[in-house]
Amino acid sequence: MPCITDAFGLSVDGEMVGVVTYGVPASYHLCIGIAGKEEKDNVLELNRLVIKPDVEGKNLASYLVGNSLKMLKNGTYVVSYADTAWSHVGYIYQATNFIYTGLSAKRTDTYQPSGLHPRAYDKNNHSEMRQTRSQKHRYIYLVGDKKTKKLMRSKLKYPILPYPKGDEIRYDTKNPKPIKPIEILVSEKEN
Repeated sequence: MPCITDAFGLSVDGEMVGVVTYGVPASYHLCIGIAGKEEKDNVLELNRLVIKPDVEGKNLASYLVGNSLKMLKNGTYVVSYADTAWSHVGYIYQATNFIYTGLSAKRTDTYQPSGLHPRAYDKNNHSEMRQTRSQKHRYIYLVGDKKTKKLMRSKLKYPILPYPKGDEIRYDTKNPKPIKPIEILVSEKEN
């Protein structure tokens, strides 16, 4: 469950059809890595975005994200990710003028045979095996007026890169599974 500090909903004809939430990122190092120690407390993560799948309407997700960003505190760096394992490129972030800063680092997590989240520790079902963590496209949005954004941009620690392109596949809401398989690695101790 992510830390949520701000939440916004999208209503169509009186029905809640979408939600976007923001919160302090789980990684302290990410907060520092975006714009340095002096800006670490000004970093939020767009950590959840959901639109009801059967709702009629174009661009509802980018409409919700774009309008919610306007309601965040001036001087906020917003980071969000598009998961390559789910074949996501981040077109919603591109449509709402986020800055693209590349892929997250290659990492591994403890393999959990029980099916728990890889970063959860299950003492009854612990494994020495590791699994690859999918890389994610990293996007950053600068909240502020023109002058504030210029100053914030000068403090960014990540390079600003061209937007990635590709075929983005929507979630199958009835049977959600990653598109790319997760690789299980055997530890040296088990060889």
